[in-house]
Amino acid sequence: MNSIQATNIVKRHGYRMGFDVVRITSAEPFLEAKKNALNRLDSGLMNGLSWYDKARVIRGSHPSKILKEAKSIISVAMSYKSEDSDNQNSSSSMHGKVARYSWGRDYHRVIEKRLKQFISGLSSELGSEINSKIYVDTGPMQDRAVAQRAGTGWYGKNTNIITLTHGSWVFLGQVITDLILQPDEPLKKNCGTCNLCIDKCPTGAIVAPYILDNTKCISYLTIELRESIPREMRSQIGDWVFGCDICQEVCPPNIKSLSTNEPAFLPGKHGYKTLDLIPLLSLTDEEFRDKFQGTPIMRAKRRGLIRNICVALGNIGDPDAIPSLSLIMKNPDSMIVEHAAWALGRIGGDIARQALCAALIGEDRKTVISEIEMAIELIDESADPIKL
Repeated sequence: MNSIQATNIVKRHGYRMGFDVVRITSAEPFLEAKKNALNRLDSGLMNGLSWYDKARVIRGSHPSKILKEAKSIISVAMSYKSEDSDNQNSSSSMHGKVARYSWGRDYHRVIEKRLKQFISGLSSELGSEINSKIYVDTGPMQDRAVAQRAGTGWYGKNTNIITLTHGSWVFLGQVITDLILQPDEPLKKNCGTCNLCIDKCPTGAIVAPYILDNTKCISYLTIELRESIPREMRSQIGDWVFGCDICQEVCPPNIKSLSTNEPAFLPGKHGYKTLDLIPLLSLTDEEFRDKFQGTPIMRAKRRGLIRNICVALGNIGDPDAIPSLSLIMKNPDSMIVEHAAWALGRIGGDIARQALCAALIGEDRKTVISEIEMAIELIDESADPIKL
């Protein structure tokens, strides 16, 4: 069997398996991607992600370091866009937004299982065992570089890969293999003069076309960051409690992109489009696991999610949240208390001020005291009459 026949079998089988895009590239090193990634590391744009280091970049840029016999890489994309694109969130209803990719089941498990089935079936179709290595956003592989070179999509200015059919609402997967296949050409597409993603990012995380400052991204702040969200960033997060979709929502190719056919990625029994915030403030670790097990929201951990909820409630500004936030002020976790205090300061009013003053009694944690005092000061400043 020649490489063209093998390539046709690979693609046909991939589409039968439910992948929305199946493309091929060589296993040659990704030298430009390595250079760019190392520059981002040196510039501090990837700060906060301890697992993303130089060793990972170098290994992921050389497929032969991962699979010695590597000849080709199969690049796949799978859409997670639900037909119902309305988040159905009202800022007055105290619901928080979650990124669309987390509306269904954890994509790592879904796609990894699918890729294993894909390789197993492909071995049967080709009549021989295939040496391969699978990645779904969990290993060192340069997934976007693979997708770009394979023509799965093109680099958007927001650093996402944008496909022709499904926009950037896609999960990426790669199979490094010893199969000799016919490589596809990269797409001759780009974002042109469009800068909507840059202009609309509330935190200014897209510091230049194709360059993202991870430390400013709402997705990082609400998912990966384990400590306090910087005060200057909190008001810009809005009511996002897990991830952010703004740079994708404004992207023109995404508006008319096709929806997913994969039930696992649809909202429903597997996941959540929005979260009712007040009940979640009192979640125990066990309740958190029971509610979110099998969904991407597990990545934020209970502590991080409650922190995010406090910030969202402060930005929503509904006084009905004050009693619940006041109870949180008694939490033993300093980080949670600090964000609850900030939220009470943002909501403002006499009741919020009373709750903050009460929380100061007997409090000896310096960071907590500082947050409470700043929150009280914010309320007092907003209550002062305008001096002529």
